[in-house]
Amino acid sequence: MGDVAIILKIMPESPEVDREALKAAITAAVPVKDLVEEPIGFGLVALKTVVVVPDKEGAPDEVEKSLRELDGVGSAEIVELTLM
Repeated sequence: MGDVAIILKIMPESPEVDREALKAAITAAVPVKDLVEEPIGFGLVALKTVVVVPDKEGAPDEVEKSLRELDGVGSAEIVELTLM
């Protein structure tokens, strides 16, 4: 088995959420390969991240769930999933 690259879009609860603290929490929670900011509008900035995990059943769902449980995260959704 190989690895799976997961691209996720993480929306903060509000524009007032400390993005730097949220980035630190994300990188501590999952094996992040890349993390960029994506302006949405009205001061809200989404975070897009690439996470690489082993190709096993349920791994993408576990990553998504762990990100949703972080303080300051309004939503986390898988945007793209690809085998490496």
